[in-house]
Amino acid sequence: MNMSKAKYSMSPAPYASSDDFRSVFREEADSLYRLAFLLTADGEKAQQSFVSGLDGSLNGYPVFKDWARSWARRTIIQNAVRAIHPRPMEERAPSSFDDGCATPAVEQAETAAVLQLEPFERFVYVISVIEHYSTLDCSLLLGCTRQDVIAARIRASQQIEMQSALTTSSTYNCRNDRTDLLK
Repeated sequence: MNMSKAKYSMSPAPYASSDDFRSVFREEADSLYRLAFLLTADGEKAQQSFVSGLDGSLNGYPVFKDWARSWARRTIIQNAVRAIHPRPMEERAPSSFDDGCATPAVEQAETAAVLQLEPFERFVYVISVIEHYSTLDCSLLLGCTRQDVIAARIRASQQIEMQSALTTSSTYNCRNDRTDLLK
């Protein structure tokens, strides 16, 4: 067998250029803004996190071209953390939920439930559940222990389940109320 010519290239992977990051932000603008909004639960801070994420991606550390999309998401997460400063707190009762018929939860149950979480629980849920970061990565981004992340993820999941149950019940009651009005 003649193995004189190797078929594998040993050249380094290309780094992402400014144009690569601009393309990511242009193609995924809605998704990236939604990530910023879910984290901050505030339109203005979401916009700041988005713009700072673009700036950080363009002027930050060089990353491989294949990592540009994940790096853009990570910079938005980091900027949202800086904007909100979510900190773990002692376990507390879930926040109250609006059970009115005209809530956004009827149409966007998970989004509304996530936005109603306390900031730390919201960040943990978005980063670890929606974005699929590991518990360790989540704890490093938030500057807390893995145990804090695990406990917050459990609380967030329980609150979202509770909100989902309330939304389902509220939707059922609203439909019954409307049906009664039509009689």
